[in-house]
Amino acid sequence: MNPNIHLPAFSQATSAEWQKFLAEGFTIPQQQSLHDALTLALTNETSGKIPIRGLEVAVILKQLNTDADMVVAAILSDPSIFDVLDESEIKQRFGENIAILVDHTLRLKNFHDYSKDNVDQPGQAEILRRMLLAMVKDVRALIIKLAWRVQRLRTLSSEADERKQVLAKETLNIYAPLANRIGIAQLKWELEDLSLRYLQPQIYRQIAKSLAENRGNRENYLKTFTEHLRRVLAEEKLEAEVFGRPKHIYSIWRKMQQKQLDFTELFDIRAVRIITGKVSDCYEILGLVHGLWSYIPGEFDDYIANPKANGYQSLHTVVVGPDQKLVEIQIRTREMHEFAELGLAAHWRYKEGGKHDAAVEKNIALIRNLLENKNDDQRLLNSFQTELYSERIFVITPKGQIKDLVKGATPLDFAYAIHTEVGHRCRGAKVDGHIVPLTYQLKSGQRVEILTAKHGEPNRSWLDQNLGYLKSSHAINKVKAWFKQQNHEKNLQDGKAILEKIQQSLDLGNIDLDKLTHRFHLNRQEDLLIQIGRGDISQMQLSGALEIPEQTDFRRVLKTRPAQKIADTENIFVQGVGNIKTQIASCCRPVPGDHIVGYITQGKGVAVHRQDCKNLLNHSEENQERLIDVSWGKESVSFPVKIFIEAYDRSGLLSDITRILSIAEANIANIQARSDQKDLTVTIDLTITVKNTSHLAEILGKLNQLQNIIEARRKN
Repeated sequence: MNPNIHLPAFSQATSAEWQKFLAEGFTIPQQQSLHDALTLALTNETSGKIPIRGLEVAVILKQLNTDADMVVAAILSDPSIFDVLDESEIKQRFGENIAILVDHTLRLKNFHDYSKDNVDQPGQAEILRRMLLAMVKDVRALIIKLAWRVQRLRTLSSEADERKQVLAKETLNIYAPLANRIGIAQLKWELEDLSLRYLQPQIYRQIAKSLAENRGNRENYLKTFTEHLRRVLAEEKLEAEVFGRPKHIYSIWRKMQQKQLDFTELFDIRAVRIITGKVSDCYEILGLVHGLWSYIPGEFDDYIANPKANGYQSLHTVVVGPDQKLVEIQIRTREMHEFAELGLAAHWRYKEGGKHDAAVEKNIALIRNLLENKNDDQRLLNSFQTELYSERIFVITPKGQIKDLVKGATPLDFAYAIHTEVGHRCRGAKVDGHIVPLTYQLKSGQRVEILTAKHGEPNRSWLDQNLGYLKSSHAINKVKAWFKQQNHEKNLQDGKAILEKIQQSLDLGNIDLDKLTHRFHLNRQEDLLIQIGRGDISQMQLSGALEIPEQTDFRRVLKTRPAQKIADTENIFVQGVGNIKTQIASCCRPVPGDHIVGYITQGKGVAVHRQDCKNLLNHSEENQERLIDVSWGKESVSFPVKIFIEAYDRSGLLSDITRILSIAEANIANIQARSDQKDLTVTIDLTITVKNTSHLAEILGKLNQLQNIIEARRKN
């Protein structure tokens, strides 16, 4: 970035001079759009002042080689213009793309939740960086926002010291790493240097003075060093680019802090990078460099043979050059250099210690490509719909703190993220001032307030994943831990109650507790019930594990049959025969997860029954000879099942029931409702389609949570 081409040098520039500088390289339509924005800015009669700030931001963006829309949006996002030209007028005059870009830029400019009170709180900076990325749809708005921050810091010197400190800290914590993260090093360096200037003015002046005093000697030294290196490489017929790397005041200060060194002891004040064509050339050049000058073994790193965790590759060495001066040298291929420069190696990760993130890598590359491409490639812009942190949300506490939660998190997850006791005592929540249910799924940017009881404890239903109270493992583990600490006898009784409730709801009949205990690898039935009671075994796990006990008569009959190959006929495996017609018995309507048995009918193939079907149990011994082994296939299909609902009648009840069934992807095959005017109740018989018993348990669990529902269960 050229420091000589920004205001106040341009403060007296004419409209023609502005147009010439900003419009260079753009198409005729783009130049016209820019001319209209400039005309609006330079003839703003309402405020009586030229919006210099917006024009300076446009200059910064122009120096970054951004597209025309970004330059125009920078001008139009100046408050003095937006005060007299609203979003609809911008859309009409400049098009929808620029109007949206201006709107997103203003949203980011007006974000004030990062205050002096939380500027130093651990983790807040990283969370807010992610929140900014998650909240904006067009990442170009972030680049404009960063340019606005550079402009703000350039003009900060005349303001109060306290204001300088807050904005400088905010910049170092949020905006400089964000610029680095999206691959715009020029903005990052200036943001860091200006922030250090306000936070540590004495240190800043000292380093700047040392750099200035030594600049001439340093540049002459590097010129001689690189020229000599180029000659040696040419003699060896090795093609390579050799150039010095600029160092910035903030990075020098950081290195002095980290290594406890004085300015004169820093070896990487003199830094050289060598870019070549092949990996083999990298090692050959390294051998030549080490042959020319001795090197410091402790400062040599081979990141080509041993790449960093983020994929970064390069050879790093420090040599003792002429006059016994240390020089840092990096050697890499053009491909490695492109990988690092475009962000695909994400240079910021190994400096900031962040995690590998494919979505971040993709967006860094896209941003850099956009900056280098002046053509408005709509396909490229469409891919800019921010994918960053798509699995996380960022919500705000009433005091302005930001909490990082998993996508799909609820107010109850948020409560436990604040403090375990807040979670335990949570009884309600407000989102953006409105009461919401505890199962409400939060969205990034929302402000959440938790309503608590003076004394309270978790509810066991919070652990039922079918009901959707908790999403985060952190919150789930806190609830489980609370129940583990409760009374042994109480857990035992609660476990029995939960098991009985599921048994009745799914119409399971008798449960083989020994088999269920063995299924969960426990030694005693009592241990099973205690683990159910304190939440170690969830209701969803139970629903998937519970099976209908086999009937003794069926086992006796089936064991007498010779084992034969099982054929797959659509979704039912029938032992001993192939290509036979099967049908689900209408009397008991089994679904996957139920124990089933086949009954050979006269002329209608095999009817598939539940093993506890009363019709089969009442058959004569002669008819029981028609029983054959069947089992469920692996294809995902839906099966009809009858359920019974009893509830106190209210407006919208049926609508709520059908909504839950729709969300659960359970189709309604039949429905019958009967009301009782005496006790104001209603009974509903439904035939719905489900995938298996776990799917059925999920549906029944959500139906039983509805207001006014007395009971929802499977009907035999």
